Amino acid sequence: MNVQSASRKIIRNAIAGLGIVLLAFLFLGAKDPSQAQMGLQTLKQMQDAFHVVAAKVVPTVVEIHVVDITRGPVLNFNPFDFGNNPPRTREFRRPALGSGVIVERRGNTVYVLTNNHVAGSAASIQVRLSDNRTFPATLVGKDENKDLALVSFTTSDQVPIAELGDSNSVQVGDWVLAIGNPLGFTGTLTAGIVSAVGRDYAQANGAGFTNYIQTDAAINQGNSGGALVNIEGQVIGINTWIASNSGGSVGLGFAIPINNAKKDINDLITKGKVEYGWMGVTVGDLSATLARDMNLPSGGGSLVSGVFTNGPAATAGLLPGDYVTAIGSDKAGNTSRLLQLIANLTPGDTAALSLVRDGRPHTVRVTLATRADANTLSAQANVVWPGFGIDSLSPDIRSALNIPNGLRGAVVLDVPRGSRGDAAGLRQGDVIISLDNHQISNGADFYRYLNLVSSRSSIELRVNRGGSPMTFTLTK
Repeated sequence: MNVQSASRKIIRNAIAGLGIVLLAFLFLGAKDPSQAQMGLQTLKQMQDAFHVVAAKVVPTVVEIHVVDITRGPVLNFNPFDFGNNPPRTREFRRPALGSGVIVERRGNTVYVLTNNHVAGSAASIQVRLSDNRTFPATLVGKDENKDLALVSFTTSDQVPIAELGDSNSVQVGDWVLAIGNPLGFTGTLTAGIVSAVGRDYAQANGAGFTNYIQTDAAINQGNSGGALVNIEGQVIGINTWIASNSGGSVGLGFAIPINNAKKDINDLITKGKVEYGWMGVTVGDLSATLARDMNLPSGGGSLVSGVFTNGPAATAGLLPGDYVTAIGSDKAGNTSRLLQLIANLTPGDTAALSLVRDGRPHTVRVTLATRADANTLSAQANVVWPGFGIDSLSPDIRSALNIPNGLRGAVVLDVPRGSRGDAAGLRQGDVIISLDNHQISNGADFYRYLNLVSSRSSIELRVNRGGSPMTFTLTK
């Protein structure tokens, strides 16, 4: 019987006996010797299962020792120096420790998956295996969007390779084990359950193209990049961050689902970088008021607020105001989920978008391009149409922006610097009351008439700004 089958059988037997044991303790107070013996046997079976998983996985989790180099000023205590000499700087070497998982081997090259915040900017990297073998390592590539990095070392010796599982099958309540090197304690194993799945937290080290598995298995500093495994010893996540005011474990640990990392592993090995799909849209969640005005169905989705001129979406016919509910068979759910779905598609693939346009269902097929880096996309704000975001006037917005109750229109909420809206002179808080002589009552009207006249090279917007009427020309 292999390790995986043995682990499954032990846990299955343990759980089957656990219900009997709990009833015995509840009704008999554990006074019956036979029931107490059964309880001990069940606990031993569970303990044996953890032994099996530990023996399989701990050798595949490594220590990653890094040195980061920064430059800083050197204080000058010369009392006769009156600022004639430029300030001196020096290099500061800062050692740090994290964890990693051996995920693949090609020839004599062994690949270790870890977090970008562990190894992505290191000046030197060293990998130490659980049997104390140590190897110099190099950075293969990194993905800041998911906080992942891949490092490699070379050896002709045998090394253990982790078995990667299927994180899509993970359910709340599943037993999990976290393995890493917290606070420098090598090969630490902690146990817990899956507390939640699909957690979105884009602020976690800037990683916005992934969601997270939440667990109460103890995770501390140094666990980053280590393995979160199921009871079959399969890696289902890469431990990444904790939520804690103290900086220590409080039972709120988060791991990147391994399915979100598999494409990164292949891309980084074959290309040295991760390529993301790109549609050429700006999207966002929308308010309940705008959803009502646009007659949108329940179930979730994301609003297309802008379309890059000549981008894949524009070529396919996607319009501002389209509400995307799914890509293929995958529900969009919200903006974060939609961005993850788009990013994880391969450039060149064609995706079928299910959407609602002007209250009616549509399907648009978009052939994806390769996503540029964030700085490049930000610099292209001037090619996004219409170049600003709007909302319907809700009581909260009226109160926050001091807009009179009798005024009707669509309020401007976001005007990126360098965009067409910025060039036209629009500002946050402007209330658009007409668009090329079409009266605007709410956000739904704005998108309906914007698309109706979008073939024109310029569009006249009449707005109310602080009680004063103004007119602006939006150039396409």
